[in-house]
Amino acid sequence: MEIQEKIEALRKEIEYHIERYYNQDDPEITDYEYDQKMNELKRLEREHPEYVTPDSPTQKVGGSAKREAGVLVEHNVPMLSLQDVFDRGEVENFVAEMKKQLDDPEFVVEYKIDGLSLSLRYEYGELKLAETRGDGIQYGEDVTANAKVIRDVKKKLKDKPEYLEIRGEVYMTEADFEKVNEKQELLGKKLFANPRNCAAGTLRQLDTAVTKERGLSMFIFNIQDARGISFETHTEGYEYLKKQGIRVIEEYTVCKTADEVWAAIEKIGENRGKLPYDIDGAVVKINRFSDREKLGATSKVPRWAVAYKYPPEEKETKLLDIELSVGRTGRITPTAVFEPVRLCGTSVSRATLHNQDFIDELDIGIGDTIVVYKSGEIIPKVRRVIHEKRPEGVKKFVIPDVCPVCGAKTEREKDTADIKCTSPNCPAQLERHMINFVGRDAMDIKGFGATYIMELVHLGYLKDIADIYDLKKHREELIEQGIIGKEKNTDKLLDAIEKSKQNEAFQLLTGFGIPNVGKAAAKTILKHFGSIEALMQADMESLQQVADVGEVTALCIRNYFQDENNCKIIERLKEAGVNMEMAESGSEDGRFDGLTFVITGTLPTMDRKAAAALIEAHGGKVSGSVSKKTNYLLAGENAGSKLTKANDLGVSVISEAELQEMLK
Repeated sequence: MEIQEKIEALRKEIEYHIERYYNQDDPEITDYEYDQKMNELKRLEREHPEYVTPDSPTQKVGGSAKREAGVLVEHNVPMLSLQDVFDRGEVENFVAEMKKQLDDPEFVVEYKIDGLSLSLRYEYGELKLAETRGDGIQYGEDVTANAKVIRDVKKKLKDKPEYLEIRGEVYMTEADFEKVNEKQELLGKKLFANPRNCAAGTLRQLDTAVTKERGLSMFIFNIQDARGISFETHTEGYEYLKKQGIRVIEEYTVCKTADEVWAAIEKIGENRGKLPYDIDGAVVKINRFSDREKLGATSKVPRWAVAYKYPPEEKETKLLDIELSVGRTGRITPTAVFEPVRLCGTSVSRATLHNQDFIDELDIGIGDTIVVYKSGEIIPKVRRVIHEKRPEGVKKFVIPDVCPVCGAKTEREKDTADIKCTSPNCPAQLERHMINFVGRDAMDIKGFGATYIMELVHLGYLKDIADIYDLKKHREELIEQGIIGKEKNTDKLLDAIEKSKQNEAFQLLTGFGIPNVGKAAAKTILKHFGSIEALMQADMESLQQVADVGEVTALCIRNYFQDENNCKIIERLKEAGVNMEMAESGSEDGRFDGLTFVITGTLPTMDRKAAAALIEAHGGKVSGSVSKKTNYLLAGENAGSKLTKANDLGVSVISEAELQEMLK
């Protein structure tokens, strides 16, 4: 029973990581660690075949097809995975087995791209369907709309064969990946773990404009099926595809012997660190299609190919320094600076240390001897500290409680490992602060997009939020430089800025970006105090008399208004004519006092903004997310996940008609 229990536990663990990798695009362990667990399970099942079951991860291909990501389609040709091999001996055994079964076989050795598998079906030269791997056997997801905006996907071929199905890997270059994560951070969204996860998430989401913007790429690595045209070899197929303008795997070598195959694998290993994209191994496949047909496939893998996985390379080095950088959201990131070492063909001298928790876990200090490696063969990381080599006097590094850029106090975010600078005027996070200020939930300045903000900050026109109202002084320069556009576009934005001065005062308070003070809280606070100036004078005790304002939020508000620089900016906003007074309520009807509503879906006769205004006019509070504190969910068509959560929590769900009835 002990062996059986061990096998079952290992299966559950692997299934969990498969779900994280394939269906959530958010892995918790490296590919190498996953391979080690899978190899252990294979070993146990070989030694104890009586415990092998059809639903074991060793007997299945990849993940499952996700119906919510797109329409499910049936595979014409199964999209199988490859058998992994990990050393030269296993490669030589594969070559020997092929030579035993085939007459003078040829082998092709090529890059194994780390991305998301995709099949493209062409009929008479026109792209008809793009499908993901899904479960690999029966079903995948139809992602044709997204595939058509990938730059490497040809919508029409030069030739027009009756049918051609090709399979490739959708991936993201390091440069494109960094751009996406930079924008995610700027907008306050979750960062992607690595290029592969970003590519997978992008291909499955529903907005083709987002797919196009993120700049996915694709290499074709196999011809799955063809009618009206034929090829004798894999490489002949590649040459045909290249003539059609289709990108195939960039480097491949035709080999005859085990020594040649191993030499090609080693060459790829030496070059992998120089590539602008991730590879997670080398593929060895039979060249002739007739040989492939003779060999066939198991239920999980083709018998005519294997994937060689490179072992993770590790090196010892000395930690020279820990540098602190401040991101656009104020998050402080520690980076290890160490004596340069060569890993996967490149010299590395820096690696992220993520956060204080990671530093604590490693017990790392400046001067320590550390072990570094490349995650996914591309991103340098610190594996561990060799504490027995620690010099005398070295202590664990602690991130200081002041911002390394502006000197403001830092705070650790609740329920996270992130330490952030508390000053919204910190130069390192200025762009993010500006984008929040002009956004829909704050000052709602129409047409003032992130691109304009970044350019105006870069050119020195914007150094704080008050500078927005001085842009009209630079009208001629802005038009001349074309930063916003020609005269018409520039005047349109300047007019929108001018109109925003009349916004309600709670919008201005929201725009300040005070921690824990979002739109709903800002409205409640200013209803209580009446004006920004009155709020600036409030002490901790009076702040905590406001509903939903606890000690932490009150302290954030006091710290913000006690900052001399913030007070100067508010004075400049006042001089510019920005409204600081809360408008008198037109109704004293407080029937929704103390009640919290959430609005979701498309309502029959009013938009959500109007519905929110109606609820708030009667004393209610409108929140953006459903929780145990929610009293009512106002739901229209296509209510989505908020409706599901409300039902799970037992929150009352009402329609627009029922809301109107409550107001009679």
